[in-house]
Amino acid sequence: MKTKHNERPWDFLDSYRGKEFSGKWPSVVEMFHITCLRYPDNLFLHAFSPKEEKFTYREAESIIKNVSYALIKDGVKKGDKIAVSGKNSPEWAIAYLAVLYAGAIVVPLDYTLHDKEMETLISFGGVKRLFIDKERIANIDRNGELGLEKFSLEPGADGYQFILDMSAEAAEAEKSSGDELAAILFTSGTTGTPKGVMLTHTNLVSDCYQAQGNMNIYPTDVFYAILPIHHAYTMLAVFFEAFSVGAAIVFGKKLVVSQILKELKEGHVTMFLAVPMLFNKMIGALMAGVRKKGIVVYGIIRMMMGFSGFVKKVFGVNIGKKFFGFLLKNLSLENNRICICGGGPLPASTFKLFNELGIDFVQGYGLTETSPITHLNPVFSYIETSVGKKIPGVEVKIVDPDSDGNGTIYIKGSVVMKGYYNNPEATAEVLSPDGWLNTGDVGHQDSKGYLYLTGRAKNIIVTEGGKNVFPEEIEDHFQLYDDIDQVCVIGYTIDKAMKSEGIRILIYPAEKYTKSVSGDKEKIEKHMEEIVAEVNKELQSYKKITRMTVVDEPMPMTSTKKIKRFEVIRRYDD
Repeated sequence: MKTKHNERPWDFLDSYRGKEFSGKWPSVVEMFHITCLRYPDNLFLHAFSPKEEKFTYREAESIIKNVSYALIKDGVKKGDKIAVSGKNSPEWAIAYLAVLYAGAIVVPLDYTLHDKEMETLISFGGVKRLFIDKERIANIDRNGELGLEKFSLEPGADGYQFILDMSAEAAEAEKSSGDELAAILFTSGTTGTPKGVMLTHTNLVSDCYQAQGNMNIYPTDVFYAILPIHHAYTMLAVFFEAFSVGAAIVFGKKLVVSQILKELKEGHVTMFLAVPMLFNKMIGALMAGVRKKGIVVYGIIRMMMGFSGFVKKVFGVNIGKKFFGFLLKNLSLENNRICICGGGPLPASTFKLFNELGIDFVQGYGLTETSPITHLNPVFSYIETSVGKKIPGVEVKIVDPDSDGNGTIYIKGSVVMKGYYNNPEATAEVLSPDGWLNTGDVGHQDSKGYLYLTGRAKNIIVTEGGKNVFPEEIEDHFQLYDDIDQVCVIGYTIDKAMKSEGIRILIYPAEKYTKSVSGDKEKIEKHMEEIVAEVNKELQSYKKITRMTVVDEPMPMTSTKKIKRFEVIRRYDD
């Protein structure tokens, strides 16, 4: 499926325009159906646990249609909102698409939410039907106050219909046009308060295809869905990207490295998307194993890696896999074609090490409000310190830049959301009448469209000298210290009148390290102080950490492993 020199990855749609869809972009339903016409017998969905399941595109579409017919018979009309929540599974994917096939709007919900939190979002979103795993199906709307009709994503939920058993006579759903809503995704948005991001069919479909302008994907690829699929990153970059080209998806259920390595190998995964924390752990463990072979062997391997990286970067030739196949097997990446990191800042050293080993490793950028991908590093034109090059169809401007060129990042294009559901005030705060979205992120871009992030505008710490410090810049320095599990940098007040702050770090040590010193608080504190002192040597004077706290329990995190900074500040602010 290699494209001609001037051909864009979505140009093939021209042969289906006027037959399967009209306008510039197909709807999500039309996009999926086109793939089913092109690759009916390709494997689409594959899961290993609790039992192995496989569905081709032809088989999946038949089931999806049956579920949609059952929903229509049940009274579902165009524009109704139906929630989907559960662990990653083929059934989750089938439910998501069946909702759209029925003409309804899908509301993916975070499965880690508490019952009351989930019920609040269901009520706010006007949701009347829910697909969910059997272990929680009876708990949500237990008293029936929401009038919620529930379907199970797993067999054996007494009193509830299992999704794969749903069917009815064929019924035609009212089609949705490109500018109509496809999904409402709840997010922390730009103020820390959950908001419902309204994404249209065109938002999702255009983002899916335009992202391929920076990266080729093929019907032979196998994507790995290990991050929560309700999240915009996994939903678009794994789920949508896979079915847009007829590729397969392997579903993982637990963020446990040993299980991930097993599933990567058994599933013959070629496209592995994850967050910085996971990639840091993997490369850290691999390089620690190399060090154990002795200083001479380690030195030789590092020298070879440096040469491999140089050849790849300068000449665009990847020799790493031939050199380091024996190491990549330890990470179950011998079949891997591309690794993509998103969801947070990544140390340039991790980015570099993977590429030196022969993995086409890149990172991207985006927000739920932008469907989410706006930037992606091209495989052979990557820049380790950049979050990527803007994808086709996206405009970027930097507003109110400082002397270093860093300002607030604004995005415009077909990927930008319609707004926040039932929240015009919040929409007006971030979305201008002419379509520019204030991302709340700070950074700069170069002349070639590569973006460099500095931090989140709302997280800025203002020091005594009036300097602006972004916590993320400091936190990045701690990512590869194995004795630390979590860090969170926050400000503390030095002078109330001047509104000046000092820089404080909260550290939760790694359990393995804590056990190795038998929980000795004095030893732990001293070791953490040594690490902070080491990092401080690398920091500019105004960015140095002046206060440290070792915390006794893990800091709260989102389902994509980002620390909930506002909760942490509330908990430890003194």
